[in-house]
Amino acid sequence: MIEKIAEGLYRIEIPLPKNPLKLLNSYVITGSKFLIIDTGFNLDACYEEMLRGLRQIGVDLKKTEIFVTHLHADHLGLAGRLAEEVYMSKTDAEIAMESAKHPEYWNELVEFYKKNGFPSNEAEKVSKIHPAVKYSPKAIQFNFLEEGDVLEFGNYRLEVLHTPGHTPGHLCLYDPDKKILFSGDHILFDITPNITHWETLDDALGVYLQSLDKVYALEVEKTLPGHRNFCCDHRKRIEELKEHHRKRLEEALNAVKSGSKTAWEIAQKITWDLTYEDWNELPTMQKWFAVGETIAHLDYLEKRKMIFRENSDKIYYYTT
Repeated sequence: MIEKIAEGLYRIEIPLPKNPLKLLNSYVITGSKFLIIDTGFNLDACYEEMLRGLRQIGVDLKKTEIFVTHLHADHLGLAGRLAEEVYMSKTDAEIAMESAKHPEYWNELVEFYKKNGFPSNEAEKVSKIHPAVKYSPKAIQFNFLEEGDVLEFGNYRLEVLHTPGHTPGHLCLYDPDKKILFSGDHILFDITPNITHWETLDDALGVYLQSLDKVYALEVEKTLPGHRNFCCDHRKRIEELKEHHRKRLEEALNAVKSGSKTAWEIAQKITWDLTYEDWNELPTMQKWFAVGETIAHLDYLEKRKMIFRENSDKIYYYTT
C-alpha cells in the first residue's frame, strides 16, 4: 500500500514475509532529490514492492538517498540494493558490519544466551535463522550521522536525534517546523518495541526510558513509526510504554523472589503479547527475543541492586 501523508511525504508498506511484524513502514520524501527512510528485508519480495511504490510516487533512484533509523534487517536490509551510500549512526553501522563479517560475533552471542539458560540446540539454530543473518545487506557504504546533524530534502528540515535503547545507535528524525517525528522503532503504537540486552550498551532498558523522556519533551503533531499504525499523541504513548515496562520489571522481580532462576526460566514467568498455551509451542526466534528482553529487564534490576546475578557452573542465575 502507498499512502500520501502530507505534501511531499509518502508511506510505502513493505511486506516482511513469515515475520510477526508483517510490514515495515518505509517513508519517502520527494523534491529535487529524494529520501527513503528505512527499507525492508534484503529479499526480492521487499525489493519488488519498494520499486513498485517508488515508481508510483515518481522517485528517481539516481537522485535518491537512504536514511536508516537502526541496524535491524527489516530497516537496513534493502538499503544496499537501493543506493550506494546510507545515512546511519556509526554505532549501529559498526555492529551491523561486525555481525555480517565476523562469524565469532554470532558464536559469542549464542554462548551468552546458553549461559542464560537457552537450550544449546535451539541457540545454535538462531545463528542460521536470525533475520540479521538471512536478510541483511551483503555490502554497504555508510555516511555516519550523530545528534544535531540536519538533513534537508524537499521542504523538510530533519534534525537527527540519538535515541538509544531499541538498539545502541537508534536515530529518529524530527522536523520542528512541521512537528513531525520519524520514530523508527523507538515509539510504536500497536506493539511495544523490543528492548534487549546489548553487549555494547550498558543498561539498555534504563537508556531506553531516558530516550523516551528526551522525545517526550518535543512538540509533535504526527509520529511516524517503523511498523503498523501511526498516531498524534506521542506523549500518551510514551506513558503507556513506561507503564508496560514497569509491569514487566515487576513480573521479573517477582519471578526472582520466588527462587534462584536463569533468564530462560524467568522469561516463562513474564506475560508476553503472543498467542500460545505452552512456552515450548513458541518458535525459536520468539523465545530468543523474549529471553533477550528478559535479560534487559534483569540488567535493569541488577544495576539498581534489586537482584543479583550469580555465575554457577558457567550458567547465570538471578537471586535476591
